[in-house]
Amino acid sequence: MEKNKGNKGYLIGIVLVAVLGGLLFGYDTAVISGAEKGLQAFFIGADDFQYTDAMHGFTCASALIGCIIGSAVSGILASRLGRKRSLILAGVLFFISALGSMAPEFLFFEKGHPTFSLLIAFNIYRVIGGIGVGLASAICPMYIGEVAPSNIRGMLVSWNQFAIIFGQLVVYFVNFLILGEHTNPVIESIGQGVNTVVAGSDPWTIQTGWRYMFGSEAVPAGLFAFLICFVPETPRYLVMIGRNGRALGILSKINGREKAAQILQDIKDTITVRTEPMFTYGMLVIFVGIMLSVFQQVVGINAVLYYAPRIFHDMGMESPMVQTVIMGVVNILFTLVAIFTVEKLGRKPLLICGSIGMAIGAFGVALTFGNQSLNIVCMLSIMVYAASFMFSWGPICWVLIAEIFPNTIRGKAVAIAVAFQWIFNWIVSSSFVPMFNMQTAGDPNFGHWFTYGLYGVLCVVAAIFVWRLVPETKGKTLEDMNKLWKKA
Repeated sequence: MEKNKGNKGYLIGIVLVAVLGGLLFGYDTAVISGAEKGLQAFFIGADDFQYTDAMHGFTCASALIGCIIGSAVSGILASRLGRKRSLILAGVLFFISALGSMAPEFLFFEKGHPTFSLLIAFNIYRVIGGIGVGLASAICPMYIGEVAPSNIRGMLVSWNQFAIIFGQLVVYFVNFLILGEHTNPVIESIGQGVNTVVAGSDPWTIQTGWRYMFGSEAVPAGLFAFLICFVPETPRYLVMIGRNGRALGILSKINGREKAAQILQDIKDTITVRTEPMFTYGMLVIFVGIMLSVFQQVVGINAVLYYAPRIFHDMGMESPMVQTVIMGVVNILFTLVAIFTVEKLGRKPLLICGSIGMAIGAFGVALTFGNQSLNIVCMLSIMVYAASFMFSWGPICWVLIAEIFPNTIRGKAVAIAVAFQWIFNWIVSSSFVPMFNMQTAGDPNFGHWFTYGLYGVLCVVAAIFVWRLVPETKGKTLEDMNKLWKKA
Protein backbone atom coordinates (compact mmCIF):
# COMPACT_ATOMS: atom_id res chain seq x y z
CA MET A 1 0.00 0.00 0.00
CA GLU A 2 2.84 2.40 0.89
CA LYS A 3 4.28 1.94 -2.63
CA ASN A 4 1.53 3.99 -4.23
CA LYS A 5 -0.07 5.81 -1.33
CA GLY A 6 1.35 7.63 1.62
CA ASN A 7 0.43 7.05 5.23
CA LYS A 8 -2.16 9.75 5.94
CA GLY A 9 -2.15 8.97 9.66
CA TYR A 10 1.61 9.59 9.80
CA LEU A 11 1.24 12.95 8.00
CA ILE A 12 -1.68 14.04 10.17
CA GLY A 13 0.20 13.05 13.33
CA ILE A 14 3.29 15.12 12.61
CA VAL A 15 1.23 18.10 11.42
CA LEU A 16 -0.87 18.01 14.60
CA VAL A 17 2.28 18.12 16.72
CA ALA A 18 3.69 20.98 14.64
CA VAL A 19 0.51 23.06 14.92
CA LEU A 20 0.77 22.88 18.70
CA GLY A 21 3.45 25.51 18.15
CA GLY A 22 0.77 27.68 16.55
CA LEU A 23 -1.52 27.10 19.52
CA LEU A 24 1.23 28.28 21.86
CA PHE A 25 1.80 31.28 19.59
CA GLY A 26 -1.86 32.27 20.02
CA TYR A 27 -1.94 31.41 23.72
CA ASP A 28 1.15 33.43 24.59
CA THR A 29 0.20 36.55 22.64
CA ALA A 30 -3.41 36.64 23.93
CA VAL A 31 -2.89 35.68 27.58
CA ILE A 32 -2.12 39.33 28.34
CA SER A 33 -5.69 40.37 27.43
CA GLY A 34 -7.14 38.82 30.59
CA ALA A 35 -4.16 39.38 32.88
CA GLU A 36 -3.18 42.95 32.11
CA LYS A 37 -5.55 44.76 34.50
CA GLY A 38 -4.56 42.64 37.51
CA LEU A 39 -0.90 43.02 36.54
CA GLN A 40 -1.30 46.80 36.22
CA ALA A 41 -2.94 47.04 39.63
CA PHE A 42 -0.16 44.90 41.17
CA PHE A 43 2.64 47.18 39.97
CA ILE A 44 0.68 50.36 40.75
CA GLY A 45 1.18 49.24 44.38
CA ALA A 46 4.99 49.57 44.12
CA ASP A 47 6.59 51.98 46.58
CA ASP A 48 9.97 52.49 44.86
CA PHE A 49 8.68 53.77 41.50
CA GLN A 50 5.54 55.05 39.77
CA TYR A 51 3.99 52.59 37.33
CA THR A 52 2.70 54.77 34.47
CA ASP A 53 0.56 54.08 31.41
CA ALA A 54 3.72 54.12 29.29
CA MET A 55 5.32 51.43 31.47
CA HIS A 56 2.16 49.35 31.32
CA GLY A 57 2.01 49.68 27.54
CA PHE A 58 5.62 48.54 27.29
CA THR A 59 4.98 45.63 29.68
CA CYS A 60 1.92 44.48 27.73
CA ALA A 61 3.92 44.58 24.48
CA SER A 62 7.29 43.34 25.82
CA ALA A 63 6.68 39.83 24.49
CA LEU A 64 6.61 41.34 21.00
CA ILE A 65 10.23 42.46 21.43
CA GLY A 66 11.09 38.80 21.93
CA CYS A 67 8.98 37.91 18.89
CA ILE A 68 11.07 40.25 16.73
CA ILE A 69 14.29 38.68 18.06
CA GLY A 70 13.00 35.11 17.67
CA SER A 71 11.76 35.61 14.13
CA ALA A 72 14.96 37.44 13.12
CA VAL A 73 17.18 34.54 14.23
CA SER A 74 14.77 31.83 13.07
CA GLY A 75 16.40 31.56 9.64
CA ILE A 76 19.85 31.04 11.12
CA LEU A 77 18.58 28.48 13.63
CA ALA A 78 16.41 26.69 11.04
CA SER A 79 19.43 26.36 8.75
CA ARG A 80 21.98 25.38 11.40
CA LEU A 81 19.95 23.42 13.95
CA GLY A 82 17.25 22.24 11.58
CA ARG A 83 13.50 22.84 11.72
CA LYS A 84 12.81 20.20 14.39
CA ARG A 85 15.45 21.19 16.94
CA SER A 86 14.54 24.85 16.53
CA LEU A 87 10.94 23.99 17.45
CA ILE A 88 12.14 22.04 20.51
CA LEU A 89 14.02 25.18 21.59
CA ALA A 90 10.85 27.24 21.09
CA GLY A 91 8.90 24.84 23.34
CA VAL A 92 11.52 25.10 26.11
CA LEU A 93 11.42 28.91 25.93
CA PHE A 94 7.60 28.86 26.16
CA PHE A 95 7.81 26.70 29.28
CA ILE A 96 10.42 28.88 31.02
CA SER A 97 8.44 32.02 30.21
CA ALA A 98 5.17 30.61 31.58
CA LEU A 99 6.67 29.69 34.96
CA GLY A 100 8.79 32.83 35.17
CA SER A 101 5.89 35.17 34.35
CA MET A 102 3.76 33.41 36.97
CA ALA A 103 6.41 33.79 39.69
CA PRO A 104 8.95 36.45 38.63
CA GLU A 105 10.10 36.67 42.26
CA PHE A 106 11.65 33.17 42.03
CA LEU A 107 15.00 33.02 43.92
CA PHE A 108 15.74 36.75 43.90
CA PHE A 109 12.77 38.80 45.14
CA GLU A 110 10.22 38.87 47.94
CA LYS A 111 6.97 37.31 46.72
CA GLY A 112 4.04 39.67 46.38
CA HIS A 113 6.13 42.83 46.84
CA PRO A 114 6.18 44.89 43.60
CA THR A 115 9.43 46.69 42.83
CA PHE A 116 11.09 48.13 39.75
CA SER A 117 13.57 45.24 39.71
CA LEU A 118 10.68 42.78 39.77
CA LEU A 119 9.09 44.58 36.83
CA ILE A 120 12.33 44.15 34.87
CA ALA A 121 12.43 40.44 35.75
CA PHE A 122 8.80 39.99 34.65
CA ASN A 123 9.51 41.65 31.30
CA ILE A 124 12.59 39.49 30.76
CA TYR A 125 10.46 36.36 31.18
CA ARG A 126 7.90 37.76 28.73
CA VAL A 127 10.66 38.52 26.21
CA ILE A 128 11.91 34.92 26.58
CA GLY A 129 8.42 33.68 25.74
CA GLY A 130 8.29 36.11 22.83
CA ILE A 131 11.48 34.63 21.39
CA GLY A 132 9.71 31.25 21.46
CA VAL A 133 6.69 32.78 19.70
CA GLY A 134 8.94 34.36 17.07
CA LEU A 135 10.66 31.04 16.38
CA ALA A 136 7.37 29.13 16.23
CA SER A 137 5.69 31.75 14.03
CA ALA A 138 8.37 31.39 11.36
CA ILE A 139 9.32 27.73 11.64
CA CYS A 140 5.95 25.98 12.24
CA PRO A 141 4.48 27.00 8.85
CA MET A 142 7.87 26.34 7.23
CA TYR A 143 7.95 22.86 8.78
CA ILE A 144 4.40 22.03 7.67
CA GLY A 145 5.00 23.49 4.20
CA GLU A 146 8.11 21.34 3.75
CA VAL A 147 6.48 18.03 4.76
CA ALA A 148 3.06 18.53 3.13
CA PRO A 149 2.17 17.24 -0.38
CA SER A 150 1.63 20.17 -2.77
CA ASN A 151 -2.06 19.39 -3.39
CA ILE A 152 -2.99 19.87 0.29
CA ARG A 153 -0.16 22.12 1.48
CA GLY A 154 -2.32 25.25 1.69
CA MET A 155 -4.93 23.46 3.78
CA LEU A 156 -2.37 21.96 6.15
CA VAL A 157 -0.48 25.24 6.65
CA SER A 158 -3.86 26.92 7.28
CA TRP A 159 -4.33 24.56 10.22
CA ASN A 160 -1.43 26.41 11.85
CA GLN A 161 -3.51 29.61 11.77
CA PHE A 162 -6.48 27.66 13.12
CA ALA A 163 -4.24 26.55 16.00
CA ILE A 164 -3.18 30.18 16.63
CA ILE A 165 -6.80 31.34 16.83
CA PHE A 166 -7.77 28.26 18.83
CA GLY A 167 -4.94 29.05 21.26
CA GLN A 168 -6.34 32.56 21.65
CA LEU A 169 -9.84 31.19 22.23
CA VAL A 170 -8.53 28.67 24.76
CA VAL A 171 -6.71 31.36 26.73
CA TYR A 172 -9.75 33.68 26.61
CA PHE A 173 -11.77 30.84 28.10
CA VAL A 174 -9.04 29.86 30.60
CA ASN A 175 -8.76 33.48 31.75
CA PHE A 176 -12.55 33.60 32.10
CA LEU A 177 -12.55 30.43 34.24
CA ILE A 178 -9.60 31.58 36.36
CA LEU A 179 -11.33 34.90 37.04
CA GLY A 180 -14.49 33.01 38.07
CA GLU A 181 -16.46 34.91 40.70
CA HIS A 182 -13.66 37.42 41.13
CA THR A 183 -13.59 40.78 39.35
CA ASN A 184 -10.89 42.76 37.62
CA PRO A 185 -9.62 45.75 39.61
CA VAL A 186 -11.04 49.18 38.85
CA ILE A 187 -8.24 51.53 37.79
CA GLU A 188 -8.74 55.28 37.75
CA SER A 189 -6.56 57.90 36.07
CA ILE A 190 -5.20 60.71 38.25
CA GLY A 191 -3.56 62.52 35.32
CA GLN A 192 -0.31 62.56 33.34
CA GLY A 193 -0.38 58.84 32.66
CA VAL A 194 -0.57 57.92 36.34
CA ASN A 195 -3.34 55.73 37.77
CA THR A 196 -4.64 54.50 41.09
CA VAL A 197 -6.52 51.36 42.08
CA VAL A 198 -10.00 52.20 43.31
CA ALA A 199 -10.64 51.14 46.91
CA GLY A 200 -12.60 47.90 47.19
CA SER A 201 -11.03 46.26 44.12
CA ASP A 202 -10.71 42.49 44.44
CA PRO A 203 -7.28 41.79 46.06
CA TRP A 204 -7.20 38.22 44.68
CA THR A 205 -6.99 39.40 41.06
CA ILE A 206 -4.26 41.88 42.01
CA GLN A 207 -2.02 39.41 43.85
CA THR A 208 -2.91 36.00 42.40
CA GLY A 209 -5.25 35.89 39.39
CA TRP A 210 -2.82 37.16 36.76
CA ARG A 211 -0.20 34.65 37.96
CA TYR A 212 -2.48 31.69 37.26
CA MET A 213 -3.25 33.09 33.81
CA PHE A 214 0.41 33.27 32.81
CA GLY A 215 1.27 29.99 34.53
CA SER A 216 -1.47 28.08 32.70
CA GLU A 217 0.66 28.19 29.54
CA ALA A 218 3.17 25.77 31.09
CA VAL A 219 0.83 22.83 30.38
CA PRO A 220 0.63 23.14 26.56
CA ALA A 221 4.26 24.36 26.42
CA GLY A 222 5.55 21.26 28.19
CA LEU A 223 3.41 19.01 26.00
CA PHE A 224 4.71 20.65 22.81
CA ALA A 225 8.39 20.45 23.85
CA PHE A 226 7.91 16.73 24.63
CA LEU A 227 5.95 15.73 21.51
CA ILE A 228 8.10 17.62 19.00
CA CYS A 229 10.96 15.28 19.94
CA PHE A 230 9.12 12.45 18.19
CA VAL A 231 8.45 14.08 14.78
CA PRO A 232 10.94 13.75 11.88
CA GLU A 233 13.10 16.49 10.40
CA THR A 234 11.74 17.87 7.12
CA PRO A 235 12.87 16.08 3.92
CA ARG A 236 14.00 19.33 2.30
CA TYR A 237 16.29 20.18 5.20
CA LEU A 238 17.66 16.63 5.22
CA VAL A 239 18.55 16.93 1.53
CA MET A 240 20.25 20.25 2.24
CA ILE A 241 22.55 18.54 4.77
CA GLY A 242 23.19 15.52 2.53
CA ARG A 243 20.97 12.93 4.25
CA ASN A 244 19.13 11.83 1.10
CA GLY A 245 18.34 8.32 2.35
CA ARG A 246 16.58 9.60 5.45
CA ALA A 247 14.71 12.19 3.34
CA LEU A 248 13.50 9.47 0.95
CA GLY A 249 12.24 7.37 3.87
CA ILE A 250 10.13 10.25 5.23
CA LEU A 251 8.85 11.21 1.77
CA SER A 252 7.86 7.58 1.17
CA LYS A 253 5.81 7.49 4.36
CA ILE A 254 4.03 10.69 3.41
CA ASN A 255 3.61 10.30 -0.38
CA GLY A 256 4.25 6.63 -1.22
CA ARG A 257 7.50 5.25 -2.67
CA GLU A 258 6.96 6.08 -6.34
CA LYS A 259 5.95 9.68 -5.74
CA ALA A 260 8.68 10.08 -3.12
CA ALA A 261 11.44 9.28 -5.61
CA GLN A 262 10.15 11.96 -7.98
CA ILE A 263 9.85 14.56 -5.19
CA LEU A 264 13.35 13.74 -3.93
CA GLN A 265 14.78 14.30 -7.41
CA ASP A 266 12.94 17.64 -7.70
CA ILE A 267 14.38 18.73 -4.35
CA LYS A 268 17.90 17.67 -5.36
CA ASP A 269 17.55 19.54 -8.67
CA THR A 270 16.70 22.80 -6.90
CA ILE A 271 19.03 22.44 -3.92
CA THR A 272 22.35 22.46 -5.76
CA VAL A 273 23.92 24.28 -2.85
CA ARG A 274 22.70 24.70 0.70
CA THR A 275 21.87 28.37 0.28
CA GLU A 276 22.04 31.10 -2.31
CA PRO A 277 22.40 34.87 -1.94
CA MET A 278 19.21 36.54 -0.72
CA PHE A 279 18.50 38.39 -3.99
CA THR A 280 19.30 35.51 -6.36
CA TYR A 281 15.67 35.59 -7.54
CA GLY A 282 15.40 39.38 -7.54
CA MET A 283 14.04 41.90 -5.07
CA LEU A 284 10.36 41.39 -5.95
CA VAL A 285 9.96 38.05 -4.13
CA ILE A 286 11.51 39.51 -0.95
CA PHE A 287 9.37 42.65 -1.25
CA VAL A 288 6.17 40.64 -1.71
CA GLY A 289 7.00 38.43 1.29
CA ILE A 290 7.74 41.42 3.51
CA MET A 291 4.63 43.34 2.44
CA LEU A 292 2.38 40.31 3.03
CA SER A 293 3.63 40.39 6.62
CA VAL A 294 3.29 44.17 6.91
CA PHE A 295 -0.29 44.23 5.59
CA GLN A 296 -1.30 41.35 7.87
CA GLN A 297 -0.50 43.66 10.79
CA VAL A 298 -1.32 47.20 9.62
CA VAL A 299 -4.95 46.24 8.94
CA GLY A 300 -5.13 46.47 12.74
CA ILE A 301 -6.51 43.09 13.79
CA ASN A 302 -4.13 42.51 16.69
CA ALA A 303 -5.19 45.76 18.33
CA VAL A 304 -8.63 44.12 18.58
CA LEU A 305 -7.34 40.71 19.72
CA TYR A 306 -4.99 42.08 22.40
CA TYR A 307 -7.36 44.72 23.81
CA ALA A 308 -10.73 43.03 23.22
CA PRO A 309 -12.02 43.21 26.83
CA ARG A 310 -11.17 46.92 27.06
CA ILE A 311 -12.79 47.67 23.69
CA PHE A 312 -16.03 45.90 24.60
CA HIS A 313 -16.01 47.61 28.00
CA ASP A 314 -15.62 51.04 26.34
CA MET A 315 -18.56 50.15 24.09
CA GLY A 316 -20.68 49.81 27.21
CA MET A 317 -21.01 46.02 27.17
CA GLU A 318 -21.89 44.56 30.58
CA SER A 319 -19.80 41.39 30.20
CA PRO A 320 -16.73 42.22 28.07
CA MET A 321 -15.05 38.87 28.81
CA VAL A 322 -18.12 37.06 27.48
CA GLN A 323 -18.09 39.14 24.27
CA THR A 324 -14.38 38.37 23.94
CA VAL A 325 -15.05 34.61 24.13
CA ILE A 326 -17.88 34.98 21.55
CA MET A 327 -15.47 36.80 19.23
CA GLY A 328 -12.98 33.95 19.71
CA VAL A 329 -15.63 31.42 18.63
CA VAL A 330 -16.46 33.50 15.52
CA ASN A 331 -12.74 33.65 14.70
CA ILE A 332 -12.48 29.87 14.92
CA LEU A 333 -15.46 29.29 12.62
CA PHE A 334 -14.20 31.63 9.90
CA THR A 335 -10.67 30.22 10.06
CA LEU A 336 -12.27 26.88 9.14
CA VAL A 337 -13.73 28.58 6.06
CA ALA A 338 -10.18 29.30 4.87
CA ILE A 339 -8.96 25.79 5.64
CA PHE A 340 -11.64 24.14 3.53
CA THR A 341 -11.60 26.62 0.62
CA VAL A 342 -7.94 27.59 0.17
CA GLU A 343 -7.20 24.70 -2.22
CA LYS A 344 -10.43 25.24 -4.18
CA LEU A 345 -10.60 29.03 -4.45
CA GLY A 346 -6.90 29.81 -4.27
CA ARG A 347 -4.89 32.24 -2.16
CA LYS A 348 -5.51 35.53 -3.99
CA PRO A 349 -9.34 35.47 -4.09
CA LEU A 350 -9.52 34.82 -0.34
CA LEU A 351 -7.07 37.64 0.43
CA ILE A 352 -8.91 40.13 -1.76
CA CYS A 353 -12.38 39.21 -0.45
CA GLY A 354 -11.11 39.29 3.13
CA SER A 355 -9.56 42.73 2.63
CA ILE A 356 -12.85 44.10 1.34
CA GLY A 357 -14.79 42.52 4.23
CA MET A 358 -12.35 43.96 6.75
CA ALA A 359 -12.66 47.41 5.19
CA ILE A 360 -16.46 47.25 5.51
CA GLY A 361 -16.18 46.15 9.16
CA ALA A 362 -13.56 48.77 10.03
CA PHE A 363 -15.54 51.60 8.44
CA GLY A 364 -18.63 50.33 10.29
CA VAL A 365 -16.83 50.58 13.62
CA ALA A 366 -15.50 54.04 12.74
CA LEU A 367 -19.02 55.32 12.04
CA THR A 368 -20.79 53.78 15.06
CA PHE A 369 -18.30 53.55 17.97
CA GLY A 370 -19.42 55.66 20.91
CA ASN A 371 -23.04 55.91 19.75
CA GLN A 372 -24.96 53.97 22.42
CA SER A 373 -28.01 53.54 20.17
CA LEU A 374 -25.81 51.77 17.59
CA ASN A 375 -23.88 49.51 19.98
CA ILE A 376 -25.18 46.33 18.35
CA VAL A 377 -24.20 47.59 14.88
CA CYS A 378 -20.76 48.46 16.22
CA MET A 379 -20.28 45.03 17.79
CA LEU A 380 -21.44 43.31 14.58
CA SER A 381 -18.99 45.47 12.60
CA ILE A 382 -16.15 44.31 14.85
CA MET A 383 -17.26 40.70 14.30
CA VAL A 384 -17.33 41.23 10.50
CA TYR A 385 -13.90 42.85 10.70
CA ALA A 386 -12.43 39.95 12.71
CA ALA A 387 -14.23 37.21 10.71
CA SER A 388 -13.01 38.64 7.40
CA PHE A 389 -9.44 38.57 8.67
CA MET A 390 -9.78 35.00 9.88
CA PHE A 391 -10.72 33.52 6.50
CA SER A 392 -8.12 35.58 4.63
CA TRP A 393 -5.08 37.41 5.98
CA GLY A 394 -4.89 35.32 9.14
CA PRO A 395 -4.18 31.91 7.58
CA ILE A 396 -3.40 32.77 3.95
CA CYS A 397 -0.51 35.09 4.79
CA TRP A 398 1.21 32.21 6.59
CA VAL A 399 0.48 29.86 3.68
CA LEU A 400 2.11 32.23 1.20
CA ILE A 401 5.11 32.99 3.42
CA ALA A 402 5.68 29.24 3.81
CA GLU A 403 5.56 28.57 0.07
CA ILE A 404 6.46 31.56 -2.14
CA PHE A 405 10.21 31.58 -1.44
CA PRO A 406 12.54 29.27 -3.40
CA ASN A 407 14.12 26.43 -1.36
CA THR A 408 17.63 27.86 -1.28
CA ILE A 409 16.63 31.20 0.26
CA ARG A 410 13.56 30.09 2.22
CA GLY A 411 15.09 30.04 5.70
CA LYS A 412 16.56 33.54 5.47
CA ALA A 413 13.64 35.02 3.52
CA VAL A 414 11.00 33.67 5.91
CA ALA A 415 13.00 35.04 8.85
CA ILE A 416 13.07 38.53 7.31
CA ALA A 417 9.37 38.47 6.39
CA VAL A 418 8.28 37.28 9.84
CA ALA A 419 10.59 39.77 11.59
CA PHE A 420 8.78 42.57 9.72
CA GLN A 421 5.50 41.03 10.83
CA TRP A 422 6.44 41.28 14.49
CA ILE A 423 7.91 44.78 14.10
CA PHE A 424 4.62 46.04 12.67
CA ASN A 425 2.66 44.01 15.22
CA TRP A 426 4.49 45.97 17.93
CA ILE A 427 3.92 49.29 16.12
CA VAL A 428 0.18 48.64 15.74
CA SER A 429 -0.26 47.27 19.28
CA SER A 430 1.65 50.08 20.97
CA SER A 431 0.04 52.85 18.87
CA PHE A 432 -3.56 51.63 19.20
CA VAL A 433 -4.38 52.98 22.69
CA PRO A 434 -2.91 56.50 22.18
CA MET A 435 -4.59 56.77 18.74
CA PHE A 436 -7.88 55.41 20.03
CA ASN A 437 -7.91 57.88 22.96
CA MET A 438 -7.15 60.97 20.87
CA GLN A 439 -9.62 63.81 21.38
CA THR A 440 -10.15 67.24 19.87
CA ALA A 441 -11.99 70.20 21.31
CA GLY A 442 -14.90 69.65 18.98
CA ASP A 443 -14.91 65.87 18.81
CA PRO A 444 -14.23 63.69 21.89
CA ASN A 445 -14.62 60.57 19.70
CA PHE A 446 -12.04 61.71 17.14
CA GLY A 447 -9.62 58.86 18.02
CA HIS A 448 -12.31 56.19 17.64
CA TRP A 449 -13.30 56.98 14.06
CA PHE A 450 -9.79 58.01 13.00
CA THR A 451 -8.22 54.73 14.18
CA TYR A 452 -10.72 52.40 12.53
CA GLY A 453 -11.03 54.65 9.48
CA LEU A 454 -7.26 54.36 9.03
CA TYR A 455 -7.43 50.57 9.34
CA GLY A 456 -10.24 50.52 6.77
CA VAL A 457 -8.18 52.52 4.24
CA LEU A 458 -5.21 50.19 4.75
CA CYS A 459 -7.49 47.19 4.09
CA VAL A 460 -8.38 48.68 0.70
CA VAL A 461 -4.68 49.25 -0.07
CA ALA A 462 -3.98 45.61 0.92
CA ALA A 463 -6.57 44.37 -1.58
CA ILE A 464 -4.93 46.38 -4.38
CA PHE A 465 -1.47 45.07 -3.42
CA VAL A 466 -2.64 41.44 -3.61
CA TRP A 467 -4.43 41.99 -6.93
CA ARG A 468 -1.40 43.61 -8.58
CA LEU A 469 1.68 41.87 -7.12
CA VAL A 470 0.97 38.57 -5.32
CA PRO A 471 1.24 35.43 -7.50
CA GLU A 472 -1.24 32.56 -7.18
CA THR A 473 0.57 29.51 -5.75
CA LYS A 474 -2.33 27.05 -5.57
CA GLY A 475 -1.27 23.60 -6.77
CA LYS A 476 2.39 24.52 -7.30
CA THR A 477 5.22 22.58 -5.65
CA LEU A 478 7.82 24.35 -3.57
CA GLU A 479 10.31 23.54 -6.30
CA ASP A 480 8.11 25.43 -8.81
CA MET A 481 8.88 28.64 -6.90
CA ASN A 482 12.39 28.70 -8.38
CA LYS A 483 10.95 28.81 -11.92
CA LEU A 484 8.18 31.26 -11.00
CA TRP A 485 10.51 33.92 -9.63
CA LYS A 486 13.23 33.41 -12.25
CA LYS A 487 10.60 34.24 -14.87
CA ALA A 488 9.52 37.30 -12.89
